[in-house]
Amino acid sequence: MPGNTFGQLFKVTTFGESHGDVVGCVVDGCPPGIRISQNDIQTELDRRKPGKNHISSSRKEKDRVHIMSGIFKGETTGAPVIMVVHNKDVKTEDYSHLKNLYRPSHADFTFQKKYGIRDWRGGGRASARETVARVAAGAIAKKYLSEKEDVKFLTYVEQIQAIKGDIDYKKVNLKDIESSVVRCPDRGASQQMEKLLNKTQKEGDTLGGVVFGAIRNMPLGLGEPVFDKLSADLAKAMLSVGATRGFEYGSGFTGSGMKGSDHNDEFYVRGRKIKTRTNNSGGIQGGISNGEDVYFRVAFKPVSSFKKTQKTVDIKGREVSFQAGGRHDACIVPRAVPIIEAMASLVVIDHYLRNKAQNQ
Repeated sequence: MPGNTFGQLFKVTTFGESHGDVVGCVVDGCPPGIRISQNDIQTELDRRKPGKNHISSSRKEKDRVHIMSGIFKGETTGAPVIMVVHNKDVKTEDYSHLKNLYRPSHADFTFQKKYGIRDWRGGGRASARETVARVAAGAIAKKYLSEKEDVKFLTYVEQIQAIKGDIDYKKVNLKDIESSVVRCPDRGASQQMEKLLNKTQKEGDTLGGVVFGAIRNMPLGLGEPVFDKLSADLAKAMLSVGATRGFEYGSGFTGSGMKGSDHNDEFYVRGRKIKTRTNNSGGIQGGISNGEDVYFRVAFKPVSSFKKTQKTVDIKGREVSFQAGGRHDACIVPRAVPIIEAMASLVVIDHYLRNKAQNQ
């Protein structure tokens, strides 16, 4: 099964399934000398793990990371970093009634037809459980970028269904985000979102939403001008996360309704730096970072597993009705926040190292 590796210089290969023994990653090309502790990685995994509140999956996983190589005396050695997390709270029997069905809007049908076999236990490789590995690798990337360039990643829930927060990301900090059950720093909107999610959960249904991400203190000159644009790689990274349905950066789709004279970001000089008066470009021009903040949005569909009865077909082509078992989030968007942040950091560190290799 190809397609399990992300990045060119900072390469991350993930492995494992939802109900297998472990999920994990191999980080190859990791620079030596990064001060990284198990706690640095565990902190990020704790933000992602299930069972933290009433709107998330009831699956109880401690997600304790085991660093198997590449880190010695608290520093990366330059060797591949291998990290694993053991799956503990596995209830395969919850999915046994689904093994001969193709669940609507899941990967069951396409995996079966592509490979001739599929792991039906909790979605197997297609499960969001795989993202544990991405977050672990992203913790290393974030630490490196923070130490080298003071790069800061800020990610939060902007919208759930029709409820949208009124938020200026420049005034938001991590405490504002993590103090909200739904990770929305707009307190009023957060309360409305939580109330809506409680209602939807009781109805046996699910909701989608939008995650906002910003990268501050972004180095100038990251990205390549044609196929490896910074924006293109960010899009690939975000759309590789399960349940994503859209990506935009800068003015995004709103920019399509603007005039050029309103949309262009005029340059000016502040001190010795060239800056832009506006940032409709989202910090990226010609596929290359211009030193301004990079900001983007990622849209997520509603979770495909819910308690209401659905219609589908089984492996013999017979039409059937079923109710999804297992443990699922009422809305994946709040738990997607650290995943989106991790993917952004993996894109930036890869382009940062590529830029250093080319221009040092």
